Amino acid sequence: MTRPRLTNRNLLLAHRQRGAKSTDTPFLHVEAQLELQERLAEVNRSFTAPAIVTGHPSVWADFLPAAKIIPDAELLDLQPDAHDIIVHAMALHWADDPVGQIIQCRRALKEDGLFVGVCFGEQTLAELRVCLAQAETRIRGGIAPRVAPMAELRDLGALLQRSGLAMPVADISSRQVEYRNLKTLVSDLRTMGETNALAARDPIPLTKRIWNIATETYSVQFAGANAPYRASFDLIFLIGWAPADSQPKPLRPGSATTRLADALGVPELDPTLKPKNDADP
Repeated sequence: MTRPRLTNRNLLLAHRQRGAKSTDTPFLHVEAQLELQERLAEVNRSFTAPAIVTGHPSVWADFLPAAKIIPDAELLDLQPDAHDIIVHAMALHWADDPVGQIIQCRRALKEDGLFVGVCFGEQTLAELRVCLAQAETRIRGGIAPRVAPMAELRDLGALLQRSGLAMPVADISSRQVEYRNLKTLVSDLRTMGETNALAARDPIPLTKRIWNIATETYSVQFAGANAPYRASFDLIFLIGWAPADSQPKPLRPGSATTRLADALGVPELDPTLKPKNDADP
């Protein structure tokens, strides 16, 4: 059975190539790098064999010294046990098989190597999605896929566990960006190579009438404090370690040597006592 495709890869690559030619800064990539640097600074370890999986090599090439840059293809160009850190950078939200991407990274990590991922998620471009859907429903009586679906934090966190990584951590960093017009938002998306590359995208271009209605609806429903348009972006960060015997292990159930009541400084209740109901005499 053929797995349904989320992404038109040829179109995605074309969008990324167009974005790479822009002289504008993909500011959300810069913010993702700054936040990743803060997280890596908390890891008391130096890395000597890094790799970065990304569809934006010109943006991420200098993020880690001497890092091998790997395109985010379905089959990653990674060798087993070759790296002590792998960064999956701003590409996982376009993957048809995100858990497969993480598993491939885990297999390419040395023992106790670190996997770090960052991608868009949750409420990214939620306002634009709503307004386009309302405008198309009004004009065409239905909606077309215009904005890629974004995974929730808990779903991406579950992928870390499914991939076999140890000590998984997933967290989210949200921001809202205000725009004076939606053309600037679209320009930012083009710079990042994040315009519509869905496999199920409507071949009929978005009409000017639909766009105008969406623009008007947007300014009414999602105005910013200082500008007519507010756009949400969520960056989800994923961290996990290749399993190693030296890592801390959870205790077996029932192996605790200290009572919870002692730790909390409260008396321990008799478990055989039935809770008293207020209506009881």
